Amino acid sequence: MADYDLAIIGGGINGTGLARDAAGRGLRVLLVETGDLAAGTSSASTKLIHGGLRYLEHRAFRLVREALNEREVLLRMAPHVVRPMRFMLPPMPGMRSALMLRFGLFLYDMLGARKLLPRSRTVDLTHNPVGQPLKRLFRYGFEYSDCWVDDSRLVVLNALDAAERGAVIRTHTRCTRAERRDEWTLILNSRGRRETATARLLVNAAGPWVAEVADTVIREPRKVHVRLIKGSHIVVRRKFEHDTGYLLQGSDGRVVFALPFAEDFTLIGTTDEKFVGDLNAVAPDPEEITYLCEAANRYFREPVTPDALVWSFAGVRSLYDDGADKPEDVTRDYMLALDEKFREAPLLTIYGGKITTYRKLAEAAMDKIGSFFEGRPPWTATSTLPGGDFPPDGFYAQVAETIGRWPFLSEPHAKRLVRAYGTRVERMLGEAQSMDDLGPLLAGDLTGAEVRYMVEHEWAETADDVLWRRSKLGLKATPDDRIAINQFIASLRPAAA
Repeated sequence: MADYDLAIIGGGINGTGLARDAAGRGLRVLLVETGDLAAGTSSASTKLIHGGLRYLEHRAFRLVREALNEREVLLRMAPHVVRPMRFMLPPMPGMRSALMLRFGLFLYDMLGARKLLPRSRTVDLTHNPVGQPLKRLFRYGFEYSDCWVDDSRLVVLNALDAAERGAVIRTHTRCTRAERRDEWTLILNSRGRRETATARLLVNAAGPWVAEVADTVIREPRKVHVRLIKGSHIVVRRKFEHDTGYLLQGSDGRVVFALPFAEDFTLIGTTDEKFVGDLNAVAPDPEEITYLCEAANRYFREPVTPDALVWSFAGVRSLYDDGADKPEDVTRDYMLALDEKFREAPLLTIYGGKITTYRKLAEAAMDKIGSFFEGRPPWTATSTLPGGDFPPDGFYAQVAETIGRWPFLSEPHAKRLVRAYGTRVERMLGEAQSMDDLGPLLAGDLTGAEVRYMVEHEWAETADDVLWRRSKLGLKATPDDRIAINQFIASLRPAAA
């Protein structure tokens, strides 16, 4: 008998979401990831759970409806890492008309199954804080709802829940070869050690590496072509004091978001550019940075310049090639390709997808492969992710409860911990009576206790894992902080051995 029912290559949102769903249905699951969880595209998104307002122009009504329905499912599932956000869309003279924008938002409201999020409305920007950072020509705008998400933490929480339901999550483990017979034999390389594992069914969820895995690891011809599209983002010091995001229209008709980010910063993105190059060295081009600065400068009074960047990042989306001429027009819908051969183990390949619809993608994948297993029915729609067992509007109550139990925490520290860990803050803080009980301060308010939790429960192995994917404290960390974190992690290894 095979070691596992299901083996998944890829530790991004699609791979971990499927691992969680399958493990929750009683399947034996193995997930292997070459690097860290969410080290690729799944940590380089615009950090939104949204329907995709601009997809209405392409008449992608099914995709928009599915994504809008998922907003509140995910908000209930993970109210710590997902939160409601209002967005301001100011009409730009010479661009899409105000009537067209208002009609689009009317459709957006109608397609979404809103129970928690308020509908769109028209706002007088001359007497509203949201209008303060904008140029004076913007006298009114349209406000609507979507959600913000900590994308990489969403991946980690899915992996954590999958592991707690029995899945085996192997990071820093490369699948070098997959042999296909009546079952799959995977040749794994983990830190130079060669291992093998067998599985009844294999899933290629490698994101932008999906073609590379198909060609060099699985060595099976692909029937589906993919388009690699790069999206770049820039981060600057905070440009506005409120918590509303902005949807800005670019001069070329594309849209750019400007979002409150990590308390003290503003995130601006994204671009849509054809990608050719090294997937392990993806970064914004100077032209993309200029484009994003110019898009912001069409709207904001205070200019954004390339020399003001605090951070920039880019991710590559692997999209199903639907033949669209422009990168921004390629469908963001997912496609699941099941390859069945007589007397050979099946192969499922995942193309495309959005963070917003990852849970539905996992359900669709289980529907597609369900005939091979005797598993339980769908279950994730009413579930919660680790730490998310409190009401969708209960974040501030959770913060107050946390401060009440651990009064030595400052309010910003407590908010950051609850935003990351929810009710599982208790597992980290335990019986601590003071900050000293949490170990050394390693970067800002990052304590040894928190890093220990990341290492022992969330597969963190390096300072980058801690500072950029388990948190966004890398925006303020110094080189000395990184050295201290790596040294602290190294000190934990003998005890974990």
